[in-house]
Amino acid sequence: MNVRHIAADFRIVARSYFRNPLALFFSLIFPIILIGLFGLIFSSASSGPIALQVLNEDHNSPLSVQFLAELNQTHVVQVDVVNDASVTPATFATWLGQNDHSVGLVIPAGFAANLSANRSVNLTVYSNPQDAASAGQVYFAVTGVANGYNLEAAHGTVLIQVPPPQNVGSQVLTYIDFLIPGLIGFSILTSPMFSMVDVTSSYRKEGIFRQLSLTPLTRSEWLVSRILWYVLLTFVSAGIMIAAGIYLFSAHVGVTLGMLPFLVAGPFLFVSLGMFAGSVTKTPESAALIGNIITFPMMFLSGTFFPVSSFPPGLQAFAHVLPLYYVIDGLNQVMLFSNTGLAYTDLAVVLLSGVVIFALAVRFFKWRDE
Repeated sequence: MNVRHIAADFRIVARSYFRNPLALFFSLIFPIILIGLFGLIFSSASSGPIALQVLNEDHNSPLSVQFLAELNQTHVVQVDVVNDASVTPATFATWLGQNDHSVGLVIPAGFAANLSANRSVNLTVYSNPQDAASAGQVYFAVTGVANGYNLEAAHGTVLIQVPPPQNVGSQVLTYIDFLIPGLIGFSILTSPMFSMVDVTSSYRKEGIFRQLSLTPLTRSEWLVSRILWYVLLTFVSAGIMIAAGIYLFSAHVGVTLGMLPFLVAGPFLFVSLGMFAGSVTKTPESAALIGNIITFPMMFLSGTFFPVSSFPPGLQAFAHVLPLYYVIDGLNQVMLFSNTGLAYTDLAVVLLSGVVIFALAVRFFKWRDE
């Protein structure tokens, strides 16, 4: 590849982009509007039964097991006892966030002994601020079973107390903190995909690719210049969204070096995917249809606005097939949970997908139709 060719085409892309107010609006302004809307209108969705991760510190005492069995019988939650010895009450909130769980419950040590001695105990509920519906259902289920015990076994004495839920990941995290990585992923997806699908199909129809074939610029150089442009645009867009979240809503997100690979690998993947989608279609109309079919499920099923853990099991499995899920999950891990180990796994999936799709895009992309 010739660096001078790539730089020349990069300058052309930048000039054309800044002459298009609509493109600038959707790349740089629209995400800020979304942050404002979702920051002001707190909303999320959930469907049950809700998977409830339980850390039983009372060593599975008969009374704690009975309490969990009654909780399971509410059919609001599905109790899943954590058997990992490395997870402690001090690390439980972080563990929930790192493993994409929205809700959790801690049964404290001495639960059975304290109740037998008519001493009060506290049950600690953890919830994800991004999943208010699940948090509310779990909290009321736990308090309902606790109140039932207090009424029947303790004759109305309040022994089992359930304070307000604590946050998954950290006590300071709020809905807007989970939204910012999702919207960065949203921007990484939409700007390259919609643009590349449109450019590829329209350039072919208007004969621009045929004219480019007469220049020294190669197909790979043309595609690389687009990738570099959208990498730059992603850095600018991510910076604007992070700044808006911090200064408008006091967001608690970490700006770390771990973000950088995702801000590069994400555009690389979706520019290639947009190019590939536009290359295998014959008309701009069919290209737009294919682009929408690919893009819209990823917008809403990859954890952009709602946690994937709140989806039904079948939908969760589908979400894990979508490449945007790994971009957003990786950003969550490095920006919210400082979990570089899981982030590296997400990054490997994004990079592998990007390399495969880039190769396919170059293979099917032609200056001239046969």
